[in-house]
Amino acid sequence: MLEQFVAVMPGTLAPALLVMCLSVMLAVGEGRDKPASAHWRLIGLIVGLIAAIVFASLRASAVINQRTFVNYPVLWCAIIADILAIIVVVFARRITTNWQRHKAIMHIANAIAAIDIALTLFYALPDVILQLTIWVEPGDPIFTSDMLLRALGFALGLAMSIIVAAIFRTLRSTAVRASFTAAVLAVMVILFIQHLTGVMQILQAHGFPMGHTAFVALAWSINHNSWMIMAQAFVFLIPAVASAVAGFRMPLTGANEAIGRKHKAFRRRAVASAVWSLVAMIGVTLTLTVGVAATQQTITLSPPEAYSLKDGVATIPFSQVEDGHLHRFEYKAKDGTVMRFIIIKKNGGAYGIGLDACENCGDAGYYEKDGKIICKKCEVAINLATIGFKGGCNPIPFPYKTGNGKITIQTTDLDALSAHFQ
Repeated sequence: MLEQFVAVMPGTLAPALLVMCLSVMLAVGEGRDKPASAHWRLIGLIVGLIAAIVFASLRASAVINQRTFVNYPVLWCAIIADILAIIVVVFARRITTNWQRHKAIMHIANAIAAIDIALTLFYALPDVILQLTIWVEPGDPIFTSDMLLRALGFALGLAMSIIVAAIFRTLRSTAVRASFTAAVLAVMVILFIQHLTGVMQILQAHGFPMGHTAFVALAWSINHNSWMIMAQAFVFLIPAVASAVAGFRMPLTGANEAIGRKHKAFRRRAVASAVWSLVAMIGVTLTLTVGVAATQQTITLSPPEAYSLKDGVATIPFSQVEDGHLHRFEYKAKDGTVMRFIIIKKNGGAYGIGLDACENCGDAGYYEKDGKIICKKCEVAINLATIGFKGGCNPIPFPYKTGNGKITIQTTDLDALSAHFQ
């Protein structure tokens, strides 16, 4: 359950905060006084969510096995949308004040917000949605206690992101606008940096020349992604402090008793919003520090074993892999990619053979523990009987032959799958 929670919450917090921030900054009017374009943000959320579900489904079914092909153009569009959205936030007050006098600008602002929301959800959510595919271990019944715990962890992670965003939203009514705007701008800038990091990571992986300073910045951003997620929460300390100050400065008396009650109610709301926001920040921090540390185990994959490689054929004798344990091998593809594949003798005497990678968790690899083969990333135990078959968290299969006391693999078949290790 904890693994699911700490995987889902960080992946959904940024989209939840983005939706909240843009909704607050562009909120104007009620009923007929509300611009029709205000609904575009909701449409952007729905479109982004549906697109993310479709993309995750295509990845899970191996229809798409190279996500960078889709993510690269999406990230460039997201970066442009982020910049435009930041401009919208800076001028949000002018845009929303007397918006009827400049309806076109209001509609453009809502369109930019909708596009930014859709692109952010489409990029961020597929990895979260793919967590759904590991609720049930291959070969196990659908409804088990483990499955229910994983489902609960997923639901709690999603709920926490929504609750945190909702708590921060309450600050808008008690803190001065400038303090809340500053927090929103900080969230938007961090989101822009995250999207830019994604683009730079793809470019670097494809050999794009990158200076030393840019490479150091990229490495720092990748290694400190959790810090940036925490920063997106802690920037709301600015309006939280402003809210508390406004609450304590509010006099408890007024011209009459009714005004006095109104002042007291404002102080309670202001202090409560600040306190609950601080609780939310602490919750996010604990999730990304203590929670992640509790789920991460330092597991070292066993070293690759030697085998015969001649004339484009890899040969492994039965005697080397007939002990029923996991055996790992390494191969350098024609494009220079270092790949790994695994072999294990199954209970029925057949051999389970596949890449040391899966469609869901990438090239994290597998390890053996207590007689089980376990995915290093998601900790799901793989049913031995399903190794060699496509789907779920199973090792990605590839063609091979057995006979004359040996297993033979054509290296061309491995070359064709090198993208899984890029």
